[in-house]
Amino acid sequence: MAGPHGIDWDSVRARLANLVASREAEGALSPEAEAALLDERARVLSRPPTPEVAPGTLREMVRFRAASQTYALESRFVLEVVRAAEVVPLPGSPPTLRGLTLLHGEVLPVVELAPLFGRAPAESSGPLLVLGTNRAELGVRTEEVHEVTQVSSQDLLPAPVTLADSAGGLVFAADRDGTLLLEGEALLGDSRLVFDLSDEGVV
Repeated sequence: MAGPHGIDWDSVRARLANLVASREAEGALSPEAEAALLDERARVLSRPPTPEVAPGTLREMVRFRAASQTYALESRFVLEVVRAAEVVPLPGSPPTLRGLTLLHGEVLPVVELAPLFGRAPAESSGPLLVLGTNRAELGVRTEEVHEVTQVSSQDLLPAPVTLADSAGGLVFAADRDGTLLLEGEALLGDSRLVFDLSDEGVV
C-alpha cells in the first residue's frame, strides 16, 4: 500500500523485517568487526586536550563532510558514529529522507543535508552520524566524519549571506576554512527532517 508520498510501505516493512532477521541470524559482531567499529567511534569521539582559554569561549565540535561541504556540529548532539549502516531506500520520499535503518533494534530515519543547502546528494556513502539528545532521533548520511575539535567563538565568522533561505536557520557561524557550523537544536527540530513513521506501522 502506497503512503502519501507514493512510498510502498508494505515493501518497506518487508525489507525491514528481512533486515531484522539477518541481524538476528548474524548474532553478535565478529571480533574483527566489533574492534573496527569501536576503533571508529573512539577515533571520532576522542577528546583532544583543551587549550587554556577563558571559560565559555570554546565549543566541542564534530566535523564531517557531506556532498562536498564540510559541516561541524556540537558533540553533545552526536550520540554515535555507525561505520557501515544498511539503509532501506524509500522511493518517492522527500529529498531529505534517504531511507530507514535499524539501530539497536529501533527504526531510524536517515536524512540528507544537501537538499537543504541547494546541493545534490553525493553518490558515495560513508559513516552515519547518529544525532539526538536523550535518544537517537535521526541519522545523517556523510561522506566522511573527521575528528572532534575545539572551536573558539573568537575565531568564528558570521554565517554566509549566500546560504539558501531554507538553510539559513540551521547555520549559526562559519569557520575560516569554510566549514559551516550547524545549530543542533534547530537541526533536530526542523520539520523537514522530522518524520512520523508510526502512522505507517513501521515503528
